[in-house]
Amino acid sequence: MNTLLKGLVGIGFGLGVATTAYAQDQVEEPAATEQAAPAEQTEAETAAPEGETAEQPAVEPTADGEETAAPAEPVDETPDAAPAEEGDMASAEEEGGDEAHAGDDGHGEEDSHTPHYPLKKPRHAEWSFAGPFGHYDVAQLQRGLKVYKEVCSACHGLDRVAFRDLEELGYSEEQVKTFAADYEVEDGPDADGEMFTRAAVGSDYFPSPFPNQEAAAASNNGAAPPDFSLLAKARAVERGFPWFVFDIFTGYAENGPDYIYSLLLGYDEEKPEHIELPDGVYYNPYFISSAGLAMAKPIDDDMVDYDDGAPQTLEQYSKDVSAFMMWAAEPKLEERKKIGLRVMLFLLLFGALLWLTKRKVWSGVKH
Repeated sequence: MNTLLKGLVGIGFGLGVATTAYAQDQVEEPAATEQAAPAEQTEAETAAPEGETAEQPAVEPTADGEETAAPAEPVDETPDAAPAEEGDMASAEEEGGDEAHAGDDGHGEEDSHTPHYPLKKPRHAEWSFAGPFGHYDVAQLQRGLKVYKEVCSACHGLDRVAFRDLEELGYSEEQVKTFAADYEVEDGPDADGEMFTRAAVGSDYFPSPFPNQEAAAASNNGAAPPDFSLLAKARAVERGFPWFVFDIFTGYAENGPDYIYSLLLGYDEEKPEHIELPDGVYYNPYFISSAGLAMAKPIDDDMVDYDDGAPQTLEQYSKDVSAFMMWAAEPKLEERKKIGLRVMLFLLLFGALLWLTKRKVWSGVKH
């Protein structure tokens, strides 16, 4: 160990000496260059007369013995003009560059700017299931189920939700059977090897409104409607700084419902003039991947009748169906939060017991 320490000290000392020597060389080199500069200048001045003598017109003897100066060669002034032309070109380029930047500062910036979607951040709504102690509002989930059945189920499925799961929304087993009987599912094969349809039962899952993805896309302007089972967890927009810092401590996980809620309300936003959309695409600034989507505005005021006296407005519909989709994506949310709370309390108690045990065991040992 001592040998290793001595070796490290020696290496550090050697690096320090080398660094000092290198710094001194860097200081001496400019001084040597300055001293050599006058000598080079003197040599240039000494060589100048010789050059001038060589450039003087040559003297040719004539027949009479007189010396006649040879005609001087014409001087080409083109090289002298070249720098001026280059300077003019450079000035023109600078002026052109200034004009280009000036264009960027105006409307040209909007045309060349790459948009980031969504164009607007989703609205932040208040949810009963938010926070570490949040829970689902059963009445709200029942209203959301009604909105889904009467409006959304025509295009969107719930492939991962079984009818018997609706008992968690406060429905009895008989009510679930009656609800499931309104749907038909494909079953089979029968004794003849043929597939057949029958009324759904509690153990069946919500059927898809289309037989396959190709049929769904063909019926909706080339865009297949997504399944609603996990959409509230899959479509989440980051809230950015500084909100994500607070989300770490508050356990905020409602980005998906916020996005769906804002998307349903975003159809009434006015489209800017510089945004162009093809036919069959509807502007929505909250859409996560473009300025518009193929789905038209699906719902409006007074389209669904509520039995509990809740407001029959677009905002209430949007909030209820967003909460229902959150339940479909995470039906065990309440149980998860309860278990998490118990685990945190256990860890705090266990940590306190460990600290007290450590003080008891090691209190008599000298350190």
